Amino acid sequence: MKLRQTGAIATSVLLMGTAAVSPAADTHHEQYRPAYHFTPPQAWMNDPNGMVYYNGQYHLFYQYHPYSNVWGPMHWGHAVSRDMIHWTDKPVALAPDALGYIFSGSAVVDWHNSSGFGTKEQPPLVAIFTYHNEADKQSGLKPPQSQGLAYSTDNGETWIKYSGNPVLRAPAGKPDFRDPKVRWNEAANAWIMTLAVGDHTEFYGSPDLKGWHYLSSFGSGVGAHTGVWECPDLLPIKVTETGETKWLLLQSLTPGGPNGGSATQFFVGDFDGKDFVLDPQFNAQLKQGGPQWIDWGRDNYAAVTWSDVPKSDGRVLMLGWMSNWDYATTVPTTTWRSAMTLPRELTLHADASGYSLRSLPVAEMEKLKGDRYKVAPQMVADSVAATAPAGVITQSEAVLEYARPAQGSRAYLEYANDQGDVYQVGYDAATGKFFSDRRKSGLTGFSDKFAKEVHVAPRKSPSPTIRMRVYMDHDSVELFADDGATVMTESLFPRTPYTKLRFVVNGQPVQLTSFQLTALKASR
Repeated sequence: MKLRQTGAIATSVLLMGTAAVSPAADTHHEQYRPAYHFTPPQAWMNDPNGMVYYNGQYHLFYQYHPYSNVWGPMHWGHAVSRDMIHWTDKPVALAPDALGYIFSGSAVVDWHNSSGFGTKEQPPLVAIFTYHNEADKQSGLKPPQSQGLAYSTDNGETWIKYSGNPVLRAPAGKPDFRDPKVRWNEAANAWIMTLAVGDHTEFYGSPDLKGWHYLSSFGSGVGAHTGVWECPDLLPIKVTETGETKWLLLQSLTPGGPNGGSATQFFVGDFDGKDFVLDPQFNAQLKQGGPQWIDWGRDNYAAVTWSDVPKSDGRVLMLGWMSNWDYATTVPTTTWRSAMTLPRELTLHADASGYSLRSLPVAEMEKLKGDRYKVAPQMVADSVAATAPAGVITQSEAVLEYARPAQGSRAYLEYANDQGDVYQVGYDAATGKFFSDRRKSGLTGFSDKFAKEVHVAPRKSPSPTIRMRVYMDHDSVELFADDGATVMTESLFPRTPYTKLRFVVNGQPVQLTSFQLTALKASR
């Protein structure tokens, strides 16, 4: 690996880590390790980075501290997959150097070799990342963050840092200047960099990825602003109902999420190669309904999309970090920390009420499906259990449909074990909202912010039938309600695996029209 890292820097990185992690021969079967979500082989992981598709492979890079199970000097970890489900770990791609730690960023295929790092016959992969210089931060003498490049001409196997780094320095007075997401823009005939700058987003342009100039900014006073903006992503997306192309801006924020801590909001507008301007209808939505979130759970952050997905595929594919900065460093795992969400397909929709963003697990998840267990349709006045082997419950997909409960009633799935741990997720007609209740789900005392209250999300569909898809994977649950119109992602730490699952009704009886539990195979 061409890490461009000196021995002195490697030693300093090791010494700065805490809670050192020793390599384990096989940690994929330890308690809480997910079976079908991506996790690092060991140590600390946070934001997904540099997600790019090239030569039949999805590349996933991620913020990684390989010497500790808590955050420290950041590297880029690396894994590859042909389906976003089955991953192969690769060596660390980028490590800190004299310019600083390697913070979040993106990667692209430079198809026309505008950078000169490859050839037109062998286009280079180019990674764009934030350098964070901790010494500069502590001294306060100059902004600590700048943008750097690295490139690969062997399908991402090895990476060389550009000798002209950094390619974009933060102006004075901007300590937060980071997380570049780069995309080629046909209209402008240029590369566009979307950058998080404190409380807003800035856009920069370049003909060759090496020389950048300021274009415009967006976001001051728009959307949620109770925390720092991070990990932006600007991309074109078609409106499902009309075929019109709009521009979607994903923008993470911490703290300030809808249920506390970290979360990712979105904006819908138009981009002309220089300025991002909110769609008037979406602007009205913001003023009336407040910030719009891609996920209402506590554990989907820094969500960004894959670049260079073939036009023949046509999907917008997204992945997020399945944790929350409120408690990420204290969750009860040891040799590794945190996971990624399921890879998801994003779709944009429009109706009389405005724009909505839906997400569902990618179709490739079908590869993991095993035995199915069905519950007969029936009127449920109390509860009905799913009959399946105990080991299926904790590693499964539950799909159900039921009539919207009468006013004041609640209908939900309840996962439980013999230790008395109980997790509930469903719909409350009294509030008109979905809810996720992990207050008694298992271990919660590692943080007073983890399970302080029930988490809620609005129901956006007017349909009299509620549809829920729930993915349980040992230490996490993901709810996709009403075909992805409402999504909630949550971490869980039951003392022993959940072995019981039932559909519960509190209040007036509810018609259950379908309920199927499907075992999911491990992906690693």
